[in-house]
Amino acid sequence: MANPSKFRHLGARIPKGVLLVGPPGTGKTLLARAVAGEANVPFFQLTGSDFVEMFVGVGAARVRDLFQQAQDKAPCIIFIDELDAIGKARGVGVMAGHDEREQTLNQLLAEMDGFDPRRGLIVMAATNRPEILDPALLRPGRFDRHVVVDRPDVRGREAILRVHAKMVKLAPDLDLRRVAALTPGFAGAELANVVNEAALLAARRQKSAVTMEELTEAVERVVAGLEKKSRRMNDREKRIVAHHESGHALLAEVLPTTDRVHKVSILPRGLGALGYTMQLPFEDRYLLQRQELYDRLTVLMGGRAAEQLFFGEISTGAQDDLERATDMARRMVVQLGMSEVLGPQSYSRGERESRFLPGVAFPTERVYSEETAEMVDKEVADLLRRCFYRAVQILEHNRGHLAALADLLLTDEVVESERIAPLLAGAKMPQEELEAAAERSVH
Repeated sequence: MANPSKFRHLGARIPKGVLLVGPPGTGKTLLARAVAGEANVPFFQLTGSDFVEMFVGVGAARVRDLFQQAQDKAPCIIFIDELDAIGKARGVGVMAGHDEREQTLNQLLAEMDGFDPRRGLIVMAATNRPEILDPALLRPGRFDRHVVVDRPDVRGREAILRVHAKMVKLAPDLDLRRVAALTPGFAGAELANVVNEAALLAARRQKSAVTMEELTEAVERVVAGLEKKSRRMNDREKRIVAHHESGHALLAEVLPTTDRVHKVSILPRGLGALGYTMQLPFEDRYLLQRQELYDRLTVLMGGRAAEQLFFGEISTGAQDDLERATDMARRMVVQLGMSEVLGPQSYSRGERESRFLPGVAFPTERVYSEETAEMVDKEVADLLRRCFYRAVQILEHNRGHLAALADLLLTDEVVESERIAPLLAGAKMPQEELEAAAERSVH
């Protein structure tokens, strides 16, 4: 846009529209402003809800007025935030033909078809719900470019933290790279919240600078919720939670493909977490092998396995672990073709994924038979059962190390990685498990 003649000389057509797609808080609006600043052109910013009124025709008139003003100021950029407010697929309402949103959308489509791209008018829009947009908006000639603004990787998180850290006073020895490693999957807005929470904590503690302690606790607040100091567990509950979290931690340290443990705590947090185990990823991962998923399932089963091993009984504390494990196991069987019985076949058409946001599924009708559904349920149950008994076997083999970590948790309530690693240094895999792993690698 800053130098359109360079493209026109080759006969290239400037794109009419650019759709920014991504999760909330990733900086879609900020990116649009940055583009306008770099291009040094006028910037018209509105949200989808600005066009929507209860009076029929008002939204369409506002669209016409907006494009008329933009044509007069061209070259310029129009940015519509939260496009899904007016861009929902047509024909889904009860009074579809007379819906004000549909009238507004029809006018937007007509305006995008009508303006001359040679004048340098570009429409940018942002949404985190691309699956509900009308197909007519997404065709070439309207929103030609679809740009995914995803959550940042570890280097991106470190750079974002450095930007927000300029506003606060940090301790000289603070390592933001380590904080970035602690926050996989965080968006820019969440990272800004972490830095602000850390500054508030440091101020309450009368500190002159923000240290790693405040930043780590701020991450824990975002992930697990506020610490509930008023929630008191009796001694038996504390022992159960200590062994539960120790089971997770020991398996995470022993299994070869899992992330190492950063911290284990039995202090209640949030709405229902009575304790938690925080792992520190080696790096951002975009591809996982079956053995890695198998190990992750085993770690999730570690809490319940430890309860069974030490108390001969299970509790309600593994609810979240079981939900996550069941979801992962079902994906392995249904979507990823990792079942020996069902073979290398995907049944994921029954859970259609967004083409803009991989991993985000939207339920549709089932496309496989009842017989296959029974096989899927059996495979998922068998996979979870194998992982549970594998967790019990490994924990039984390292019973002494598990008991030592649980005793330390009962005494100190929070144990950092510097003390966990030496305590579990002698923990090993059982010989039969090593032989099974070698057999799997051969085949």
